[in-house]
Amino acid sequence: MLSLFGNKSTPVLGIDISATAIKLLELGGSPGKYRVESYSVEPLPANSVVDKNISDEHAVGEAIGRAVKKSGTKLREAAVAVAGSAVITKIISMPANISDRDMETQINLEADQYIPFPLEEVNIDFEIIGPSAQSDDQVDILLAASRSENIDLRVASLNVGGLKAKVVDVEAFALENAIGLLAQHLGVGEGSTIAIADVGSTITTYSVLEDFKIIYSREQNFGGAQLTEEIQRRYGLSYEEAGLAKKQGGLPENYEPEVLDPFKQSMAQQISRAQQFFFSSSQIATVDHLILAGGCSSIPGISEVVETAVGVPTTVANPFENMSISSRVPTQALHKDSPALMVACGLALRSFD
Repeated sequence: MLSLFGNKSTPVLGIDISATAIKLLELGGSPGKYRVESYSVEPLPANSVVDKNISDEHAVGEAIGRAVKKSGTKLREAAVAVAGSAVITKIISMPANISDRDMETQINLEADQYIPFPLEEVNIDFEIIGPSAQSDDQVDILLAASRSENIDLRVASLNVGGLKAKVVDVEAFALENAIGLLAQHLGVGEGSTIAIADVGSTITTYSVLEDFKIIYSREQNFGGAQLTEEIQRRYGLSYEEAGLAKKQGGLPENYEPEVLDPFKQSMAQQISRAQQFFFSSSQIATVDHLILAGGCSSIPGISEVVETAVGVPTTVANPFENMSISSRVPTQALHKDSPALMVACGLALRSFD
């Protein structure tokens, strides 16, 4: 059986390969007393990752190498993730009294009824969730499968960057790991319904968690690239110049009222629509808390704008709120990047499984 989740209890770098950047994070310490040991964010060449698919593994790998060098980390094993849309997951039940080896054999024999691809073209893994609610003699098992090319491209990119893939996770599961860190200072506990809006460069992912497990996730085409394109159009800049100006400042006085504020309203409307779509397709009618993640969540004042639009207490994600930080880590930069590091953080937490 080809591993998807990977081996556990191994110190690993969390490497999030997004549409525009490589995000690297190393955590040390112990559960409950985590420490940020190193981190870096390295821009990706345009179109090297398209729709969460790697289209140029060498360009991505070279960016990973630069991120490793910039961070100063000594680790050379990594955890990466594939997008949820690239993974088939299924909860199945099996007898509780069989060995892991027999369970693996049985899953291999039965997997073709759950996976719509030839088994030689997929990577499969499974994890025992716990006793089945249907029968005391059975356990529930999470089966996950992804096309091998999705895995192979990430493994190859890491190799180009001088790293070895130890874990290949799923973005949604990495988010679940990171959300658990936020629960304490958000004041939400078991039984709460939490939503997370991850607004990236081109895609916004709206997910809902019950008891810190994702029960719903939906992607829509909206992200920070639209703000970059408007800056480019309005001020006659190249796309690269517009992206730098967006991050570093220096734009004319009319930028905030005429460009940034309308984008903030659009972002709030997109999240509000995603929430309404969830309510209309679910028996759940309320959300206790909304968390904003992704690069766009670093925009000053965005949580207030979104909270007004959705009518739900809204917080910008900072998974490092209760962590100590190594002296070699630039604290101000980490704080600014923290909303975009949720997946990387969830992956780095695999060191402590």
